[in-house]
Parts: sequence; structure tokens; C-alpha cells
Amino acid sequence: MVRAEIVEYVEREILTRYDSFDAAHRRDHADMVVSRSVELAQRLGADVEMAYVTAAYHDTGLAVGRDVHHTESKRILLEDAELRRWFSNEDIAIMGDAVEDHRASSKQPPRTIYGRIVAEADRLIVPETILRRTVQFTLTHHPELDMEEGYERLLEHMREKYDYGGYLRLWIEESDNAQRLEELRRIIADRTTLRRLYEEIYNELMSHEAL
Repeated sequence: MVRAEIVEYVEREILTRYDSFDAAHRRDHADMVVSRSVELAQRLGADVEMAYVTAAYHDTGLAVGRDVHHTESKRILLEDAELRRWFSNEDIAIMGDAVEDHRASSKQPPRTIYGRIVAEADRLIVPETILRRTVQFTLTHHPELDMEEGYERLLEHMREKYDYGGYLRLWIEESDNAQRLEELRRIIADRTTLRRLYEEIYNELMSHEAL
């Protein structure tokens, strides 16, 4: 497992950064990616500590901007001198590449097993979770959009990323994401179900905002 001193440092200095990000990328998201990365590393025989650190840093670059978050996350990891207490320069370089490679829109496969692990962990394809995070992102970053415009943005995002021909790629055959992706694609094709789920999530989130 992961040494207690590494966990203590990451919990105190790295994972707390997610508290200031948008609702779709806060601490619960980071914790989920970390947990799934550790699980995948154990299953695949990879170094669990390297998978843990890679996952913890994977979205830290959102503090700079979404479009560059993958390269900024790599920079943050590479510049963190504390990591040299536990990892070699080679290990740190591998983790930096893995952080950079995790982005869903990347057209190239991750360069290492750690990039594949964090990319797969970051793609937890639970249809309702995917829809909820999309609506959360829209409400946070596009508050000017009304309900109908938000639904059109949801449709566009689903087509571009998750539907057949979308840019999302899965990199680990052992993952159960492929089956759940097919389930999400069935929902995308069934516009009545998709609209119902969207309205339920939208109304719930808006009611919380009003409280």
C-alpha cells in the first residue's frame, strides 16, 4: 500500500486544492480517481504509490485553466520537490507524463501504464454521474444559459465525447467502463430518457442553489 507519510503529505497539500475547483472536479472527484487508480494498479501489478500520486495530481492544473490543465498538472508535479523524498527522478518523470496523458481529448494513447491507469480511473462511466457532472459544469461555467440552452449543451457534449465516433477512448480492457459506456450511449439515443434525466438533475441542482 501507500506509505503513511506520502498519504499525509498528499492529503494535506495536494488534494485540498480541489476544494476550490468547479463542482464537477472537487475533492469527491479527486478521491474517486485516486481510489480507482490504486485499485487498477493493484489489479495490473503496477506500483501503487506511483499510481496514487499520479491520480492525486491529475487535475491540479485546473487552477491555471481547463484547456491547459493537463500540462499544468504535469508542471506542478515535476516542480514539487517534496516528491523527491520518496521517488527517483525517473519515477517522477513517468508520473509527470502520466498526468499529462490522462486528458480524455488526447488523440494519442498514454505513454505508460500509469497514464492508462489514471486516464481509465478518470473516466468512471456511470451514466447518471456523467450527466450530473456535465450539468454541474454548465451551471458553474455558463450561468448565462437557461434550461433549454443547457440541454442543448448537454446534447452537444454527449455527442462529441461519449457517443459513437466521440473522442473518448478507453485504454484498459480489464476495466468495466466499456459496458457502462454502451449503457450511456443507449441513453443518449433515447432522447425521452435523456431529457427526463436532465430535467431531474437540473431541477435538483437549481433547488440547491436557491437554498
